[in-house]
Amino acid sequence: MSDLISKRSSFRILMFPWFAVGHLTPFLHLSNKLAEKGCTISFLLPNKAIKLLQHFNLYPDHITFHPVKVPHVEGLPPGTETASDIPIYLTHFLCVAMDRTRDQVEKIIRDQKPDFVMYDMAYWIPEVARPLGIKTIKYSVVSAAAIAIVLVPARNVVEGKAITAAELSAPPTGYPSTSVVLRCHEVRSLLFVSQPYGEGITFYERACTGMKGCDAIAIRSCYEMEEKLCDYIGRQYGKPVFLTGPVLPESTRTPLEDRWAQWLNGFEAGSVVFCSFGSQLILEKEQLQELVLGFESTGLPFLVVLKPPVGSSTIEEALPEGFEERVKGRGVVWGGWVQQLEILDHPSIGCFVNTCGFGSMWESLMSDCQIVLVPHLGDQILNTRLMAEELKVAVEVERDEKGWFTKENLSNAIKGVMDKDSEVGSMIKKNHSEWRKLLRSEGFMSSYIDKFFQNMQELADHK
Repeated sequence: MSDLISKRSSFRILMFPWFAVGHLTPFLHLSNKLAEKGCTISFLLPNKAIKLLQHFNLYPDHITFHPVKVPHVEGLPPGTETASDIPIYLTHFLCVAMDRTRDQVEKIIRDQKPDFVMYDMAYWIPEVARPLGIKTIKYSVVSAAAIAIVLVPARNVVEGKAITAAELSAPPTGYPSTSVVLRCHEVRSLLFVSQPYGEGITFYERACTGMKGCDAIAIRSCYEMEEKLCDYIGRQYGKPVFLTGPVLPESTRTPLEDRWAQWLNGFEAGSVVFCSFGSQLILEKEQLQELVLGFESTGLPFLVVLKPPVGSSTIEEALPEGFEERVKGRGVVWGGWVQQLEILDHPSIGCFVNTCGFGSMWESLMSDCQIVLVPHLGDQILNTRLMAEELKVAVEVERDEKGWFTKENLSNAIKGVMDKDSEVGSMIKKNHSEWRKLLRSEGFMSSYIDKFFQNMQELADHK
């Protein structure tokens, strides 16, 4: 009996996340938590991503990176290995490349015979693992809302037939929220789900097949925020749903670069607006100019981190005429990488403007900043509704029917939350403070990991 107990106290797990930093990183954060519990983890990822993620591997004795050779696919620039290497409209071809790694992945699974395989976009993993008696967990690193509103059987998406905006405009039968929804013109951002996403498969089919085939669905969320949505997904698929909680790094491990520390030290506490739109969003030049003019017109100090826009090799050449001179000393627009978490921790930062990707959403909640949201993609819009409409911890910038906003709307949203006498600003600050207190409370994060590990033990015992 003691052998049985010791065998169940840890697992051999193979992780195979989608080739995008926003997926690789949370999979690795979860790997760290499971390694703490003695699990041995083989982490499969493109060779190029190893260097990016090495410093996040806190348990190299337990977590081993296994490079996967990403084959070249016609339509992708040579050397493409991750979603950060390409504009978002080429992602379909990267999916083709990932699926063509199946032989490599299958060999590793056969050789290692792990207890579990955790995956997200590789819908074929259960077909590989099940005949070998290996359990599979489909781990979603996006919100439960993003799955529940479109990637469920209740949508009745017919194979070979494109889903229409009219069909998407109404939530699926039984959907449990009236506030975390898409507004009329926003459904266009989800029309891609019935488009090809790999060879001979749509995004909808890829997601649903992955969830139908697994032994359990795991979601990077918590019941306090998305209980009804998580329960709905479980009912839709007839599967157990395990929650991992936010799975964020517990502390900043590296000091902020001198360049930014010195610049930020020159401003009062809580006075600087920080904006970051992530590694994949590339704006049109006109959009970028509207954005930075919005920051200029707030009159507040700001640090904006963006990739150069379409058609520009540097961020500087895309800025409006005279902009740099006008904002000199109080505003910086930066086209490179920055330490986002460390910047958010700096006492001078008072507001975080972001697209509400799921990673940034949690980072916003854990920060002490006011939150202003400018969603771009469908899941970001749903995350934004959760934050702004349901939790009331953020303000969403008003947008037009094309999904973009004016400099006036951006400026007004920022000034509204940064004004100490603002009723809305005070309300979201109070609500945000309560959520932050909960998320940072002792044992909150670890209790989710403990429960997740317990769920895995029960799943392992279930024949």
